[in-house]
Amino acid sequence: MCGRFTLTSSSAEVKRHFGLEHCPELVPDYNIHPAQALPVVRLAQGAPTLALLHWGLVPHWAKETRLHPINARAESVADKPFFRSAFRNRRCLIPANGFYEWKQEKQGKQPYYFTRKHPALMAFAGIWDEWQGNDTRMETCAIITTTANAVMQPVHDRMPVILDPDDYAAWLQEGDRALLRPYHGELIAYPVSTAVNNPRHHGSDLIAAL
Repeated sequence: MCGRFTLTSSSAEVKRHFGLEHCPELVPDYNIHPAQALPVVRLAQGAPTLALLHWGLVPHWAKETRLHPINARAESVADKPFFRSAFRNRRCLIPANGFYEWKQEKQGKQPYYFTRKHPALMAFAGIWDEWQGNDTRMETCAIITTTANAVMQPVHDRMPVILDPDDYAAWLQEGDRALLRPYHGELIAYPVSTAVNNPRHHGSDLIAAL
């Protein structure tokens, strides 16, 4: 799964990387966590647009907002009723600079940080939906995960789907399932402090290697 990640690139970098016409000022965040509002790139009138959505998908047909998975499996996202409509009609890109995963070791669960050497900015494949009830309107999202690549396997058997920039448009416009595969580019991984376990911590010290 993917339960914590970072977005530390400047607004100008995000704007340039995703071809956005406008991008609000973004505050670097080294510990994005479930239920938090996070920047998401989606199509609006055919153009990539950035919006803030809550992390934890609530389908438009849900009777209440308690159901909120943060991840959707690539193997079943197109067919599972919970995700099917969002996959077909509401796909998105979730900007990130890296993500965390935990490895079970003798002394407990050790967090590891995964990122790219260059360029650090990347995008996870995601889906989103809009829920309305009474006077409440929510836009939410989930990250799609797939099987681990060689770098990820020693730590966990799942990883977020990381898309190549050349595939951004194809994902947003067509939702090609062939793109939902383990990342084939270069990743680096190293252990970090368990301080990341606390969602109140958001500082850059969280990605310092032990």
